[in-house]
Amino acid sequence: MHPQSSDILEFTGQYRWLSNFFPCSIQYDGMGFPSVENAYQAAKEINREARWKYGICSPVTAKKWGKRAWLRPSWGNEKLGIMEVLTRQKFNHPEFKELLLATGTGLIVEGNTWGDTFWGVCNGEGENHLGKIIMKIRGELCQTIL
Repeated sequence: MHPQSSDILEFTGQYRWLSNFFPCSIQYDGMGFPSVENAYQAAKEINREARWKYGICSPVTAKKWGKRAWLRPSWGNEKLGIMEVLTRQKFNHPEFKELLLATGTGLIVEGNTWGDTFWGVCNGEGENHLGKIIMKIRGELCQTIL
């Protein structure tokens, strides 16, 4: 992979809005959440009653709680689909849709230093599933405006 000048290699600085931690009103299972991260971590919980707390905390706290969540038995098979649903919801907000479309056709990579090689890329290694989901949504949005 040879980065181009139009590629986004981290969700920092002017591209911080791409992060799942960035404030954005998200609905999941009839509940409201202040970011994609909060909703995603809540979705892990097998006990629906335990999900409400994710709606009233920071994304950082939600991620910590999510690491200790009682996972739904089907979580491993559902997590990519749930992330896509939540990310689509974010980019249906007009301001985020406009920002995403303005990124053009460059590569979008959730580059990180904390070792996440599933959702992103760390030290040149990773599957970049979040970046792929965002680029898929961007491609579909581009098709709808043509």
